[in-house]
Amino acid sequence: MGRRTSGSWPWRRPLAASRVWLVAAATFGIAVAPLPLSSARPAERRVRIEASMAGFMPAAIAVNPGDRVTVELVSTDVVHGLYLDGYGLSVMADPGQPATLTFVADRPGTFRFRCSVTCGPLHPFLVGKLHVGSKGIVWRAAAIAALIAGAAAWPVRR
Repeated sequence: MGRRTSGSWPWRRPLAASRVWLVAAATFGIAVAPLPLSSARPAERRVRIEASMAGFMPAAIAVNPGDRVTVELVSTDVVHGLYLDGYGLSVMADPGQPATLTFVADRPGTFRFRCSVTCGPLHPFLVGKLHVGSKGIVWRAAAIAALIAGAAAWPVRR
């Protein structure tokens, strides 16, 4: 059987069009594949948050669903509080006197925490984020970006 030079679809289709369909199918597959509900077992998490009039440090915290989280709030300048939206929990710390708050991260999502004690002119901007959930969406975005970058670097033969 000899090589086909004429005919229909697979032999006359340009390679660039094949690449577009391959990238589109792979991207769709990655994007709609179900995320794992939880990749890690619940654990004890201890987080130290330093509060100052300049802000919270760290300003973003990530935990897994079901983790038992203990927040140690340390004030470095004046009295600060920490109120966790969505959980309705708060704690207050005097300078040099750490305070703790313990809870189970049983609500997936991203929640804001903010200073609950008027502490100065930048008080309204003293906010942070608690993310409760798996990192699956981050890995999915990285896979899609790598796939697109690989397709862009794939040489086109003519």
